[in-house]
Amino acid sequence: MEFNELIQDRFSCRSLSDSEIPHEALGRIFEAARLAPTAVNKQPFKVWAVESPEARAKLAKTTNYTFGAGVFLVVGGKNEDAWVRQYDERNFADVDASIVATYIMLAIHNEGLRSTWVGHFDVPKLKEAFPQMADYDLIAIFPIGYATEKGVPSARHTQRKPAVEIVEVL
Repeated sequence: MEFNELIQDRFSCRSLSDSEIPHEALGRIFEAARLAPTAVNKQPFKVWAVESPEARAKLAKTTNYTFGAGVFLVVGGKNEDAWVRQYDERNFADVDASIVATYIMLAIHNEGLRSTWVGHFDVPKLKEAFPQMADYDLIAIFPIGYATEKGVPSARHTQRKPAVEIVEVL
């Protein structure tokens, strides 16, 4: 799909089927994450694919926003591995993880799958359920699946500020 078409077509889908997702599609999504730019190419992020019924049940105890999906990707950044801006000591782990998450979100849509960026989850409970996530700043969960008939854009999807309100030319 052409990029401008992709970014206009993508929406937050909140009604997903738990149909099996081809491994090749997941592989291309993971490759998009791997290729995402990060500060000084430090790649201070991790992506966890939550697929087994047991793992999905544990994840579901941390958020009400699973939307019927059968696969979930959790994205986190690790402060200790990130580039730090010398002038103000700003750590870029969260920025890098957000860039990766955005690449993932677009790659999901490009595969004909749907998702939404879930930020409403109990981080301490998720880290307790999955100790391998403990050292990361968890920023997103992506429930992934095919859209159901109810999986349509919300009425707010097309409500955007005009460019003059968000861009200032200096």
